[in-house]
Amino acid sequence: MTTRHPDTRGFNFDERTGQLTTTLSIPTPETFRFRETLHYLTRSPAELLHQVEGDRVYKLLELGKDGLPQIVEIAENAGQLEIRLAVTGDRTGTFDEKVILKKAADYVREWFDLDRDLSPFYDLATDNPLLEPLTRDFYGLRIIGVPDLFEALCWAIIGQQVNLTFAYTLKKRLVETYGRSVTWNNRTHWRFPRPAELLQQATVEKLRQLQLTGKKAEFLLGIAQLMEEDSLSKPALLAAVAEAGGDFRAAEELLTAIRGIGPWTAHYVGMRCLRNPQALPVGDAGLQNALKQLLRLDRKPTEPEIRQLFAPWRGWEAYAVFYFWRSLAG
Repeated sequence: MTTRHPDTRGFNFDERTGQLTTTLSIPTPETFRFRETLHYLTRSPAELLHQVEGDRVYKLLELGKDGLPQIVEIAENAGQLEIRLAVTGDRTGTFDEKVILKKAADYVREWFDLDRDLSPFYDLATDNPLLEPLTRDFYGLRIIGVPDLFEALCWAIIGQQVNLTFAYTLKKRLVETYGRSVTWNNRTHWRFPRPAELLQQATVEKLRQLQLTGKKAEFLLGIAQLMEEDSLSKPALLAAVAEAGGDFRAAEELLTAIRGIGPWTAHYVGMRCLRNPQALPVGDAGLQNALKQLLRLDRKPTEPEIRQLFAPWRGWEAYAVFYFWRSLAG
């Protein structure tokens, strides 16, 4: 029997596979609800970068020094998140369970935004007739991020000017064509293609065969080239923010200078990847539809109206957006 403590690891055998597995339990904030996370993660049947089975989430990560593939299983146990590594790579040589497990825990913390104190956001929502009901109904919801910059940028570009259902279909085709997969326990787990993989295998014409537009295909390949050259990276964007005294407009300016990235894409990536709490993709169709429904309008609100509406939530615009998106799912 394995005894588990916060921020410590344990070892046990997986009876299903006969392999040694590693687990770690990390504490979660009071203002966190795993059921809301599961609800978001199951919003599309076309999603294949993670799998939800019952009350457990499975995700393929490459966390080792040599990029060994690991299946991460995430579940809730006694008010904590229990992270379990199914060992799917070669355990000889450079495999270090402790290092791999810590990286997995760090990834989950960033993915679920666990280190953010949501109390100020909930305080701002108090007595607001529009936002308070959402924070009450969806209490504990956190912005589910896209930690990898290349994936976040590609996902945003794929989603430009198309509905969410078709965007998921396009992403699925892209991942199945150029990504990497691992089969474990009778399931196939996928990870998003790396910039180099896309550059080596894809062309504009091949991407168009997936039903991406020619322009979007060019944008994806252009961004892959920048990242492969190290002209664009998440650390560099965050460094620019730090040099600007925490002003995320520094990262926005760098992003919007890139072909295919406009204000909406920059704010979306700022929200989901760079963790800018002030990101406001004001032109987002989902946000406009949510506000139209909640405000009972016969038209979509204008951008000036949205900015005026968000003024009381300064500093927490991204979270307000995420809760409005959540309202669309009922």
